[in-house]
Amino acid sequence: MLDLKVHLQVALDLISRDRAVQIAKMAYDGGADFIEAGTPLIKCYGVRIIRELKANIHNATFIADMKTMDAADIEVSIAAENGADIVTVMALASDETIALAVETAHSLGCKVMVDMMNVTDMFKRSQEVFNLGADYICLHVGVDVQRRLGITAETLLEEVSRISKAFPGRVAVAGGINDKRAGSLVKAGASIIIVGGAIIKASDPLKATKAIRKAIEEALSR
Repeated sequence: MLDLKVHLQVALDLISRDRAVQIAKMAYDGGADFIEAGTPLIKCYGVRIIRELKANIHNATFIADMKTMDAADIEVSIAAENGADIVTVMALASDETIALAVETAHSLGCKVMVDMMNVTDMFKRSQEVFNLGADYICLHVGVDVQRRLGITAETLLEEVSRISKAFPGRVAVAGGINDKRAGSLVKAGASIIIVGGAIIKASDPLKATKAIRKAIEEALSR
């Protein structure tokens, strides 16, 4: 049996405010404890959308998927001051940007997740960003890559396992995850399972979230 708390994060990659709030509520009721204001949602409504999500859902952890590449102090401050508990920064950003993001976030009681999308040597970069003070990393297969190449986060199982062993409790994974794929990633050591389409595009987001939460718990109990 795995002795590890695994969080389920719903990525609200939507452009409808009402639908985002509606799905966030259903996902939370279904077992998602991390609620992410996705990049499209933030670009449509600004980071103030996090305040609206928090007003409707209590006791969750809220993520602002800013995908920051520069001006980290400004972007992280905006997100934190609007209620974000975790802010994302790209691993391809400079070390100076990541360090500034961490410094700013921690001064405001916020955490930093570094998105490893398009990083070639993920283990090496993980070591570097953790040395810079990052709280989490996210091993991420982007939507466009999924569509064009037909691959999902399951292709990252080896990296998930290797990095999770070195940094337990600090590895998130994202990219085409559903109830059929979540279990293998949990077994590999992921501590945050990020799900977008399988929940937000489902005909019944509550049911879909419950199915993924069940798959996570079953993987932990084996």
